[in-house]
Amino acid sequence: MKKSTSPTLSQGFTDVQCGDTGSFLISHTDEVSHIAMQSLFAHLNEICEGALIVDRRARIVWLSPKYADLLGIAEPDTVVGLPAESIIPNSLMRQVVRTGEPIILDIMAFGKESFVVTRMPVKTPDGKVVGAIGFVLYERLHYLKPLVAKFAQYQHEMLLAKQKQVQGRSAKYSFDQIVGSSSAALEAVHLAKRAASLDSTVLIQGETGTGKELIAHAIHSSSPRANKPFVSVNAAAIPENLLEAEFFGTAPGAYTGADKNGREGKFKLADGGTLFLDEIGDMPLPLQAKLLRVLQEREIEPLGSNRVERVDVRVIAATSVNLESLVERGRFRPDLYYRLNVLSLTLPPLRERCSDIPMLCDNLLAQISEQTGSKKRGLTARALAVLCAYSWPGNIRELRNVLERAVLMSDKKRLDAAEIGRVLPVAEARVEAQHGSGQESAQPVQPLERVIENAERSAIQRALMTTRGNKVAAAQLLGISRATLYHKLSQLDIDV
Repeated sequence: MKKSTSPTLSQGFTDVQCGDTGSFLISHTDEVSHIAMQSLFAHLNEICEGALIVDRRARIVWLSPKYADLLGIAEPDTVVGLPAESIIPNSLMRQVVRTGEPIILDIMAFGKESFVVTRMPVKTPDGKVVGAIGFVLYERLHYLKPLVAKFAQYQHEMLLAKQKQVQGRSAKYSFDQIVGSSSAALEAVHLAKRAASLDSTVLIQGETGTGKELIAHAIHSSSPRANKPFVSVNAAAIPENLLEAEFFGTAPGAYTGADKNGREGKFKLADGGTLFLDEIGDMPLPLQAKLLRVLQEREIEPLGSNRVERVDVRVIAATSVNLESLVERGRFRPDLYYRLNVLSLTLPPLRERCSDIPMLCDNLLAQISEQTGSKKRGLTARALAVLCAYSWPGNIRELRNVLERAVLMSDKKRLDAAEIGRVLPVAEARVEAQHGSGQESAQPVQPLERVIENAERSAIQRALMTTRGNKVAAAQLLGISRATLYHKLSQLDIDV
């Protein structure tokens, strides 16, 4: 093909034949850039509603005929040399020249009209600003409506996805849902609320079924991290060979069968929020060392990765075993124990808060009614007496199980001692306790009437001890009238 006859564009070009296409390659980068800029300007000038060029003093150098028509200017040449603001009061071309920063997308008001514009600085090869150029992309805002609508839709979808993720990783319980008015329960809640106001590591100890996870949820819900994730993991429920990956995540293809895209661990999922480590006493020693490092350095290293990631996580640990005993036996690291035991909270077993049983039963029966869709049941005073006399090795979790079984096996509106006696393993519990204390022989099974009588006597004695002999308060705890209490005291020959 023939060379370009343009003296400006042909200087420094080298023609190279390219088969049938006849095109040529350009060897000088500056010329490529020059042609690209000319081509870009030409295309923008064609498709836009108007264009404007100013010098480094923001004086008009050139105004396109289309822009002149929009502005109501008959001859574009008549405004050359004037400040941009003299014909476009809301122009920001001077700002672009002064700062050297572009304004990629903006809405400019002109009289009763609004234009969608873009403004870019014009610079020399050494970066010196010599002017600016502006384009009117649209003369009507309605052209942007589809774009704005799509952007708004994406934002809404992202917000819903984020809310769904946070809801799935949020605390489910608060202090308002903790039931109990006994001194032991109130003291535990008081300490938990103190822990919620701080940001230190918390260690919750207590027998199984005492509500350790509920307290952990409540602490998170009342803490400054309440709007961040709450992630729960049970160290006893995960196979030992998967614990590290579960806690710290995995790099892509970290091991055979691993996710090719990698997987975030619980620490990463809880970043900014709270990580609840249940049954921390069952964690193997090698993982204990890595957990200690995370607590000290606030850094994790995914399995199969050399990349260290920073995390901001508050740890609440819980255990149903005596960690000090595990430390003495070499099954738990002492340094990790001291690191976890910053704020210690021990939940009382149910047998030490007998006065809370009537209130707990009322709450649990309401939950069972809602879950099963049946009418809410009640308990007679004799049934409460039987429940109060039991030792509850499974604590509140076992209490719920007993009540649910009693509800399923009876049609009565108010469950009596007989219904409770059928599902409560009183005799078995006594046999187990005797075996545990070294006694080989078990007591013979007593008649149900005798069991109920003993249970009532024990419950009344506990209520009187809790209220320091106040009969009115004891009757309220037992859910019976004062006259009934006096009758029972005489009938059962109880010495106040």
